[in-house]
Amino acid sequence: MAFTRATGKHRAPSRLTRKSAQAASVAALATTGVIGSLASPALAADTDRPVGDAGLTQAVAADSLADRIDAQAAAQEQEAFEAAAKAKAEAEAKRKAEARAKEIREAKERAAREAERKRLNSYRLPVVGSFVTTGYKTGGSLWSSGSHSGVDFRAASGSTVVAVGAGTVVEAGWGGAYGNNVVLKMNDGTYTQYGHLSSVSVSVGQSVMPGEQLGLSGSSGNSTGPHLHFEARTSAEYGSDIDPVAYLRSKGVNV
Repeated sequence: MAFTRATGKHRAPSRLTRKSAQAASVAALATTGVIGSLASPALAADTDRPVGDAGLTQAVAADSLADRIDAQAAAQEQEAFEAAAKAKAEAEAKRKAEARAKEIREAKERAAREAERKRLNSYRLPVVGSFVTTGYKTGGSLWSSGSHSGVDFRAASGSTVVAVGAGTVVEAGWGGAYGNNVVLKMNDGTYTQYGHLSSVSVSVGQSVMPGEQLGLSGSSGNSTGPHLHFEARTSAEYGSDIDPVAYLRSKGVNV
């Protein structure tokens, strides 16, 4: 019996035709972006693999790439967060360090000002380590007023005489019966006088600090021997004297 070759719609497609269809399908997937550049050369070239398998492989590859991208983005976000937290912590530490340094600096400045204030307001004996030999208001013919207007401190000739406190020189030089003398207007408004000096080392208008040298002790003027005559007054004028010992003690001096 003779056989005739099948034709029409019942004709089976040839191998070449199937490969062409698969290639067209893969091309369509690539065009829509399902495969795109993610497809490996081997997958793209293997037209014998079923089209459905190729699409699934490409989808899995795309998912894996997306996961890697997400993981990378998350890592970068974490790094950025940690960097920001570190920068914030460093800024806060710097701010605290600067604030602490400022506190320390201000504390030192306050201490220095307080020390200077105490120094300026401090008082001392006019001759270091000396003591009173003739008291205030002692009577006798040695004084024109009939009594001692100050006190005498023991001082060998040439002993250093210092300001009992901070003030300004209002008189420096010869003072008649007081001999060479210095008068200070103290910062508290009172006056102090230093008499019978052998020499004077300050001038009128000069500011002096507590303990600053005014001159050297001696026996100039109306004096019976080397010593320091010291007076405290309410004004620069003679006759406004006040008790020098009480004055010094009110300033914290041990007399």
